[in-house]
Amino acid sequence: MHFFKCICIFAVAMTENLTGESRRPGRIEVVCGSMFSGKTEELIRRMRRAQFAKQKVEIFKPAIDVRYSEEDVVSHDRHSIPSTPIDSSASILLLSSDIDVVGIDEAQFLDDGLVDVCNELANRGIRVIIAGLDMDFKGVPFGPMPALCAIADDVTKVHAICVKCGNLAYVSHRIVDNDRRVLLGETAEYEPLCRECYQKAIQESKNEKG
Repeated sequence: MHFFKCICIFAVAMTENLTGESRRPGRIEVVCGSMFSGKTEELIRRMRRAQFAKQKVEIFKPAIDVRYSEEDVVSHDRHSIPSTPIDSSASILLLSSDIDVVGIDEAQFLDDGLVDVCNELANRGIRVIIAGLDMDFKGVPFGPMPALCAIADDVTKVHAICVKCGNLAYVSHRIVDNDRRVLLGETAEYEPLCRECYQKAIQESKNEKG
């Protein structure tokens, strides 16, 4: 009897949870942080919950991001979900008709028009979930991410672990000699560092260059 009661309570809780998920009004949710912090993993998790709630979803990513797949959004843990590669934020409006939830990965690589696009989608009643780097390898706010954080209904800052000291990471430190702002890479090109370790790494690099 007790087991049956627990099952009933769980079923009711799940129903209420999914009902709440399906009735969310138009909104913008941003998941930001450094590399290796779980941004894409969180985006995939939220999108799958929406799918489980029988919502119509569409996920977009910059066409230049082909690190793991040309089409799928793939996390560092190799979890994946189908997506539509795009070259311009304007394409999202064209491809989002009759959609309940829109997901956007690696938003820092898209153009500044993404801000207006996300606002328009939210005003239509669509839930927009965005994942992206908030800063580049120099610690400078990256692409449209700062503006997206400003207009978002909810911002989740996630953190990797500093590979030097184990504290919460602050920035993605580039460990290869390349000054291009956009450089796709993984652990061979970047490492997550806390603010203190990042400053030490920058100073060491300056000393080495004389």
